[in-house]
Amino acid sequence: MTIPVLPEPAFPDLESMLSRKFGRETANYFSGSPLNRVSFLRTDNSFLSAALKHPTTSFLVFHNLNPLAKDPSSLEYVSYADVQPLIGEDPYSKSEDQLISEYSSTVTIPQLLFLGLDERNQQGLTYSIYTGSPFFALDVTPKGTIQSQAESLVQSLQSRGLKFLEGRIQAALPAQDAAIYAQARALLDWNARNPFCAQCGQPTMSINGGMKRTCPPKDMASLAGAIGGTVGAAPTERPDCATRKGISNLCFPRTDPTVIMAVVSSDGRKVLIGRQKRWPPYWYSTLAGFVEPAESVEEAVRREVWEESGVKLGRVVIHSTQPWPYPANLMIGAVAQCIPGGEEIVLKHDPELEDARWAEMEEVKEALRVGTSALGESAQEGYKEGNLRLPAGTAIANQLLTAVANGFAGEAPKI
Repeated sequence: MTIPVLPEPAFPDLESMLSRKFGRETANYFSGSPLNRVSFLRTDNSFLSAALKHPTTSFLVFHNLNPLAKDPSSLEYVSYADVQPLIGEDPYSKSEDQLISEYSSTVTIPQLLFLGLDERNQQGLTYSIYTGSPFFALDVTPKGTIQSQAESLVQSLQSRGLKFLEGRIQAALPAQDAAIYAQARALLDWNARNPFCAQCGQPTMSINGGMKRTCPPKDMASLAGAIGGTVGAAPTERPDCATRKGISNLCFPRTDPTVIMAVVSSDGRKVLIGRQKRWPPYWYSTLAGFVEPAESVEEAVRREVWEESGVKLGRVVIHSTQPWPYPANLMIGAVAQCIPGGEEIVLKHDPELEDARWAEMEEVKEALRVGTSALGESAQEGYKEGNLRLPAGTAIANQLLTAVANGFAGEAPKI
């Protein structure tokens, strides 16, 4: 698989005090979206209605969280005319308050997301002071009362020779398309995972362009149970729900912070790497783990490294971050250094790793040159079987290892 070029950071050539002190910013795969999310317009149904039907609008459709594409490296965007039979003439013709008052749990509403405006196209929609081509995402998975319409749309798209890319991770897309895909997939997955209110168990509905869910106070259907089936009936008042009071009246998408770290030895000459049992032979990566409640990033780095490898860390520095839409993680990349005498590897605490070891910098540099790939893919030409394998450049682990191999932890660290 050809590894795509990574996104450019914002203002890559701008000189500033921060760039002189810390070096050039690192932008990781799945970041670098070209879209302005204009999040403050998500509650404006007039804006969403205009954006929906504009001739420059693009829709990225998903089936079971798999995006529509021509091939693994080319997403396919469709038009309003394509999706109109599923979403209806205009799902934003009414205000959110009206839609909430008319909510019926017997009706399946197609999950539609507003992603943002591509302001590079000044021939796009102009609304107030904002101009750009609108982008939406749509779940076309057949379900509920829209099953027939969704099936027809899926068949129509497939008849054009298009396909929905299967597989857990899509890492062959151009960087900007990958960022749009990541935003859409994470939000569609979050909406699909939260059909019921966490407080009262009643069905919820998507609002704010797909960025929030609310627990309506009334239902046009009477419920047999919080998770049971429904039958049509006159509007019924729902039981009181804490989410409708105070400031916690909505459910927001979640992002789970995860730390991932390149750990260098106390003398700066070696890097700590580990592997899981399910990985291919000779394949290693950096260590990683979830941040726990009431824990700083630095504390999480030290805890995870000690739990998985027994190695004790001193200073921790944040290097860069990577959105990871599987399902909704933010990978917080760090570089950390072992304290003197803390380099002994002990795997008896947490059995997550099959092996952990210290690799010399030259071995890491050689692996970065010819031994990288996506998990299970072949290495580059020049790789010798039995040598170290590392993640591809689309993984933040690769960027962290590249940074330390290039002297990030040296006398004059540069990001």
